[in-house]
Amino acid sequence: MSVRLALPLCLLLAACRSGGPVPDASPARGPAAADDVVSLSAPPADWASLAGRHVRIDAPLTLSGHHRMARDGTLVASFDGRLFTPTEIARPGDGAATVAAHNRARRVVLDDGREDPPEAGAPWYLPEHARALRTGSALTGVTGIVEHTGDGWRLRATAPVSVAPAPRPAPPQVDGDLRIAAFNLQNLFNGDGRGGGFPTPRGAKTPADLDRQVAGLVATIAALDADVAALMELENDGYDARSSIAQLVDALNAAGPARDWRFVDAGHGPGDNPIRVGLLYRSARVRPEGAPAILEGGPFVAHSRVPLAQAFVPLRDGRVAGPAFSVVAVHLKSKGCGGAEGADRDQGDGQACWNATRTESARRLLAWLATRPTPGGDRIAVVGDFNAYAMEDPVRAFVAAGWRDPFDGGDADARYSFVFDGQAGRLDHLLLSPALAARLQGAAKWHSNADEPDPGAPPGTPWRSSDHDPLVVGLRLRGE
Repeated sequence: MSVRLALPLCLLLAACRSGGPVPDASPARGPAAADDVVSLSAPPADWASLAGRHVRIDAPLTLSGHHRMARDGTLVASFDGRLFTPTEIARPGDGAATVAAHNRARRVVLDDGREDPPEAGAPWYLPEHARALRTGSALTGVTGIVEHTGDGWRLRATAPVSVAPAPRPAPPQVDGDLRIAAFNLQNLFNGDGRGGGFPTPRGAKTPADLDRQVAGLVATIAALDADVAALMELENDGYDARSSIAQLVDALNAAGPARDWRFVDAGHGPGDNPIRVGLLYRSARVRPEGAPAILEGGPFVAHSRVPLAQAFVPLRDGRVAGPAFSVVAVHLKSKGCGGAEGADRDQGDGQACWNATRTESARRLLAWLATRPTPGGDRIAVVGDFNAYAMEDPVRAFVAAGWRDPFDGGDADARYSFVFDGQAGRLDHLLLSPALAARLQGAAKWHSNADEPDPGAPPGTPWRSSDHDPLVVGLRLRGE
């Protein structure tokens, strides 16, 4: 089994925090004597030998997680770059376990030493200008006391750190004459569609929350400049003028610069889950070909969301300009363990719960698509939230069947769309059939969300408009 890694092998247990006063780093207290401070340029082999010692980390650390920052003032940092989810870069089982051990070795939890939530959602040891840090930022001058709790080791900061913030990236640019995008909307629910019905079951709590959410989603989708966009976590509330999908399209067209956004109307659902997938398209660039198709039954009854497929033809000046192709929006069962039984329980291989259901969903999708349910021929893109990382069974089922993952083998920026518990990876995928893969020109993920703290930027911007990053691929389809 091959694991593509170049990481130091040593032991550093993941830390939690305990109580204690905020350390006094003022000059009145005085710095620790030089011979009392242990300098580290790499993770130690045994943190227990440093318990209670004052440590200075001379190497830069990478901010890998800030999910607990507002709650208790802790940050997850790491030696030698960002931490990746084990099954993003290694197969489940022994390979993933090896990566997990490397991650534990490189992980450093920084703590501000307080039980109460920090002011402004950030620990005191960050400079004021850096209290909205993106993951991927560099931290230098990290010093603190090594402490242990029932869950592991931590470093209680004793002085401010220096920060080199990770920049926000521009919208993705890819080659090709047709672009397909995917975006998880993080529960777009619009109440009753008339301004009432709040709080919603899964989304906005107030009309103002909905306005902020829609403004961020519109800013994101417009910047992707896609011809077709597959969406996940839409409220399953029909297709009339009061539906979430219709009002999102209205908002896109009102904001511009494009005014030709439309949505695929499946008639009902698809499916009975409170959330569904959806498809948007630019009517000046593509035209739907034939009726939409859905795959129901089996794992798509109560767990994975029902897939939605639609064929399109590319247009130029209102005329057909290339062959038909199909886009299939998918959203497989999540990893949470509630209700999991038998093979769907966590098998301890790194794939968490419901992997059997996700894998069966992928296999049924492949069998269904082999019947050509839409008139797009064998040019098919399966797009959406697999709730599975790149090396897990559902994604590998497509790869084993000859489908192409356009992000496989890319650089570190291409290998994540989601950050969970201080580890980055891809839950969101766009997989191409062999015939469509032959037309691939480029692929990019836009890290507008996963790296951003929550809450993030002001309303009306794409930053932290969701918890997933959108992705886009460029294809060569016009001209035939």
